[in-house]
Amino acid sequence: MSLAENISPDFDRNTQDIDLSALFHPLSVRGLSLTNRFVMPGMQRGWCVDGHPGERLAAYYTARVRGGVQLIISECVAVDHPSAGRTRKYGRLAPDTAAGWAKSVSAIHQAGGRFFAQIGHEGALLGAAEGDYFADAPILSPSGLSKPGTVVGRPATLDELQAIKDAFVRSALIAEDIGADGVEIHACHGYFLDEFLWAGTNIREDRYGGASMEERVRFPAEVIQAVREAVGPDFVISVRFSQWKLTDYNARSAETPDELATMLTAFREAGADLFHASNRRFGQPEWADSDLSLAGWARKVTDRPVIAVGGVGLTVDMVETFSGKDNDGPAEINFGALAERFAAKEFDLIAVGRSNIADPEWVRKVRDGRYDLIRQFEFADLGDIAEEAKAASTKGA
Repeated sequence: MSLAENISPDFDRNTQDIDLSALFHPLSVRGLSLTNRFVMPGMQRGWCVDGHPGERLAAYYTARVRGGVQLIISECVAVDHPSAGRTRKYGRLAPDTAAGWAKSVSAIHQAGGRFFAQIGHEGALLGAAEGDYFADAPILSPSGLSKPGTVVGRPATLDELQAIKDAFVRSALIAEDIGADGVEIHACHGYFLDEFLWAGTNIREDRYGGASMEERVRFPAEVIQAVREAVGPDFVISVRFSQWKLTDYNARSAETPDELATMLTAFREAGADLFHASNRRFGQPEWADSDLSLAGWARKVTDRPVIAVGGVGLTVDMVETFSGKDNDGPAEINFGALAERFAAKEFDLIAVGRSNIADPEWVRKVRDGRYDLIRQFEFADLGDIAEEAKAASTKGA
């Protein structure tokens, strides 16, 4: 099987030659010790109440730790600013919600896991519905665009950008105070920070906009730097980035490997410890003249560890799942590619979202080679947000 193959067309049910044991070796990131390389990535469940997480969410995370996941990354929680998010069933990380998140952190630690709070701002993708909180807050983004030519809300002023930067810092400090092992700064999928990185949604004419990646990366890098200065040297900062957007699945923030290197170097110099490369399929080559995936390129152009993500154990990518398509292959369908790409040092950790949603014991079953016992992911497993996922799929088509 070549590295370019994420799913072999000639899949063989005999998997005795697939060796995933290296994924169960330990890793240390800025002094944080992880016993294996499996991560539960941020996946919205829609279970919060007015931004407050409850026992159901804590139990959900803890079940995955007991099932073998070492690092839990929360669903994306809005930073402490009225413009960051308004959907009541999605999380916020603010003084009034801190105690609820602290319970999740404690439960995860007691089960033997580690926890990052993923913090972000919805930008021009901010939803609006009757009864939402902060309904009077403006929809803010770099240029008032959700995609090229589509106006949503308005551009943030310099003062508002400073306030949003301060909100990232406040939420990161709350995460540190409640015992989280780190934060993941959300800069992907066409939301606020990613809207700076994408030339299609950043047409600002001040120091935070411009044709070059050096100009467009400036504000996200300043956010990372402000968080690093606030939390100190020992708290882990991960940055999740992507090329694809919810409004355009074929979009690219970095058009070339050099632009990607410029972006990630700026993040690294600002204080990032870890890069989470969000791809629709973990092994999909990013550029036509190379077999390297997005994670592989990130690993090549930086000396920081990288998390890969995208369809592990599945035949359908996230976009296909959004449209309602179910998985139609065995759980080990792309394990050969997973083992091969990990051995090639394309990434250091692997995030497994939908497969872990379907089966909280997924990691343990993989470790033990009990692939036949893995419960396969189905669209219905998205539960409360299934219809929202279908709606989102129409934006990026």
